Amino acid sequence: MDRVTQLIQKVAAGRTILMVEHNMKVVSSIAHTITVLQRGAVLAEGPYADVSRNPAVMEAYMGQADGELQGAH
Repeated sequence: MDRVTQLIQKVAAGRTILMVEHNMKVVSSIAHTITVLQRGAVLAEGPYADVSRNPAVMEAYMGQADGELQGAH
């Protein structure tokens, strides 16, 4: 885990942190709850494992509903 990720985890202890991040490797390593927006509306929300496999999320970000988000696991 890199220094920035470790710092975010340390600062987040006992706090709620809101991040906007598109790097799935970073997101999967530090987020407890993911909210995916599309055109300003919530497309999916929940644990990373569930959201990263959501067909609507896959379609919005990958252009297809098959597979998993790149860098997801």
